[in-house]
Amino acid sequence: MKKFILQDPPDSRGMVYLKHNDFHYLVRIRRLEKGSFFKAFLPDGSEKELEILSIKNELIKAQCRGEIPLQIKNTLPPVFLLQALPKGAKMDLIVRQSSECGISRIIPFFSEYSQVKNNVKGAYTEKIKRWNRIIREARQQSGSVIQTQINTPCNFDDVLLFWEQLKKENSLGIGFFFHEQSNKPDTFHNCLFDDPGFVVMAIGPEGGFSPMEAECFNAAGFKSIVLGDNILRTETAALYGAAAIRTILLERAYWQKK
Repeated sequence: MKKFILQDPPDSRGMVYLKHNDFHYLVRIRRLEKGSFFKAFLPDGSEKELEILSIKNELIKAQCRGEIPLQIKNTLPPVFLLQALPKGAKMDLIVRQSSECGISRIIPFFSEYSQVKNNVKGAYTEKIKRWNRIIREARQQSGSVIQTQINTPCNFDDVLLFWEQLKKENSLGIGFFFHEQSNKPDTFHNCLFDDPGFVVMAIGPEGGFSPMEAECFNAAGFKSIVLGDNILRTETAALYGAAAIRTILLERAYWQKK
């Protein structure tokens, strides 16, 4: 179900004022009118029902009418995406699809084979803003209750540090990296059977992971996954992996390990 996401909390009277893109979305796309009610996620993650009191001069005035208990609680472990930066607009697509699939956090990074290089300080300030807009739009469209977040692009060493920090906080986590060449590939079902505390999925750039990066992932305790005989585009691999992991976690109660 479509949900609206408030960027700012209501004031002390429970009032919200919406304009610009929010006005366009609610009035032009959702076709809401004065007196209409709509559900919205607040910045703190709670959900409230709002009533539109007036629509005037490209401004919506609405008031909170009560908190809505979540009907479906997210009981799945958090899933983190380590995404090697691709070229062009592919990252926009990855961010959108990951948000719709319920990824908790996206960590873009510069891989050895990335065609995009980390050579301009502050170059991603505007892109982070755009990616956060994409996340908000994707969550509103899909109704995802998971507050997907995205990090500023980092280097490969920082990715490994992120993984080690997660492991310190929860040793039951599991990490995957997708690689077309693996001596001992594992399977999603086998790795996700024992109720992991969190899941980390690493996706390479257009050229895949380098031998050094694959060796580092193996040494850090990641499981190598081979996605069949097909070599997928990086944006396809991210969607494939997110969908497979989420489906398996949602259906764990209905299957048994042989």
